[in-house]
Amino acid sequence: MFSFRNFNIADWFSLYRIMAVPLLVAFIWFGERQLFTWFLLISYSTDAIDGYLARKLKITSARGSQLDSIGDQITLVMGLIGLWFFENEFVLANYQLILLAFLPYVLQMIIAFRKYGKATAFHTYLAKSSAVLQGVFILWLLFFGPVYWLFYFMVIVGVLETIEEITLIFMYKEWVEDVKGIYWALKDKRRLKKKSVKNPTS
Repeated sequence: MFSFRNFNIADWFSLYRIMAVPLLVAFIWFGERQLFTWFLLISYSTDAIDGYLARKLKITSARGSQLDSIGDQITLVMGLIGLWFFENEFVLANYQLILLAFLPYVLQMIIAFRKYGKATAFHTYLAKSSAVLQGVFILWLLFFGPVYWLFYFMVIVGVLETIEEITLIFMYKEWVEDVKGIYWALKDKRRLKKKSVKNPTS
């Protein structure tokens, strides 16, 4: 799928989040909550680093965007698995809200794979905000305990972000990267016009 020889420094930071999964699983298996939380913090930190480097060094690419998205999704899943094992009481007490945020996300992934054959890489402002909130909440919960106002805010932003992602999937016939949001997509005539060219009667 990817050629490691062509990877740039931002790609390697994204790849770290994927490669860290077995280590995080091992920490969960052996009940090492503190080690799991610290290494999860490192994974979340690389998400900020790779994006900054890609923009600063002007090395953004479709490969990098896809790696970044895969790394983000895997890190979120690992964070949720960590919560299940280390904060099971909180998860069971709030499973309805957690499902409210997570099930639409799964639906969005299914729609994306059916249409594009891979995950989206829109990297909208809402998606970035949602990822930051998720990371802060999960890490804070694992380090110190739950903050409920942050939990509710995270759920609301997560649901809105997923709705926006699904809307963008239907707006773009072909896979695209780096769309700031629906407003910017409507102004993105260069990429949106591909749909009208191939479907002149629509």
